[in-house]
Amino acid sequence: MPALASHRKPRPRVRSTVPAVGLTSAALASVTLLSSQSAMAAPAPKPSIEEVQKKVDDLYRQAGNATQKYNQAKEATDKQKSKVDALLDEVAKRTEKVNDARRTLGNYAAAQYRNGGLAPTATFFLADDPQSFFDQTHLMDRMAERQQQAVANFRTQQAKVSKQRAEAVESLETLTESQAALRTSKQDVQTKLTEARTLLSKLTAEEKARLAELERKKEAEAERKAAELAKKQAAAKKEAERKAKESGGSGTETGSGSGSGTGSGSSASTKAEKVLAFARAQIGKPYVWGATGPASYDCSGLTQAAWKAAGVDIPRTTWDQVNVGTRVATADLQPGDLVFFYDDISHVGIYKGDGMMIHAPKPGANVREESIYYMPIYGSVRPA
Repeated sequence: MPALASHRKPRPRVRSTVPAVGLTSAALASVTLLSSQSAMAAPAPKPSIEEVQKKVDDLYRQAGNATQKYNQAKEATDKQKSKVDALLDEVAKRTEKVNDARRTLGNYAAAQYRNGGLAPTATFFLADDPQSFFDQTHLMDRMAERQQQAVANFRTQQAKVSKQRAEAVESLETLTESQAALRTSKQDVQTKLTEARTLLSKLTAEEKARLAELERKKEAEAERKAAELAKKQAAAKKEAERKAKESGGSGTETGSGSGSGTGSGSSASTKAEKVLAFARAQIGKPYVWGATGPASYDCSGLTQAAWKAAGVDIPRTTWDQVNVGTRVATADLQPGDLVFFYDDISHVGIYKGDGMMIHAPKPGANVREESIYYMPIYGSVRPA
């Protein structure tokens, strides 16, 4: 007899997922471990000496820019403080006038109280002498006019002192803002200088020597360009003198540019001589950001002091100094002209002739002579 087929459904096979989970976890762990090892095995590449030089130069330029912001904020703070002090003095004086007016009103009020405040009719009938009453009434009318004047004066003084107090409060708020900007600018300067010093401190002795060599090459190239400019200016001057001689003129003033400042050529030349004499006397003094002399200077502090020695007042910051006087092309520079550097106009020097300048370079350096081509030139001006 043939066997009967089974009518039971076959049991489905259940796959265990535990091994899969274990494999997945293991795979993730392996990837994480490999990633960590890769990160640890690939540190950031050390910058080259050229990159360090570029970074340090840029940080010093940024510090120069922040220094100009500091100078600007300090100038605004000093002016605002003077304004606030003057307003507070005026408020004090005006308050004293208000107090004087108040005392006058108090005296009138006291006098009225002593009179008892009787009506004029009652005072007439109670008076021993009617004529005396009329005389007294006339006097009282005049006193009433004075009282009215005193009241008007009191109100006027009170209104003025209220207005001046409001101005003083507003000026104090502006002063607070200027002081905050001053603190921020100061912190920015210190931060940039710290970054630059930190970069330099990480260099080995060999790397520092290579950096110094790069600086020497940079200076040599700048001096070569200065010598080229000096030759061109000398040739231009000689040609101008030849043409002047042929036309019966008396020649040109120092340099190849035209004397387009205020006053005569001799006056401009005299001022330039005083500017350079002052600048030369400062050579060797340290650069200190925010300093205006006499022991130390920043770049615009030196240029401002030098031109002041020649009797010409120029603004404090490079951003304002660049707008003074007459713009001058590099080829037409004359001694005493101001040369500005970088696109942000964060540095300035005093042209001394032959492509050279006197300037306060940067923190850690002293006032010195240097080629105007050591930094990218923005433009030049002749203050007077």
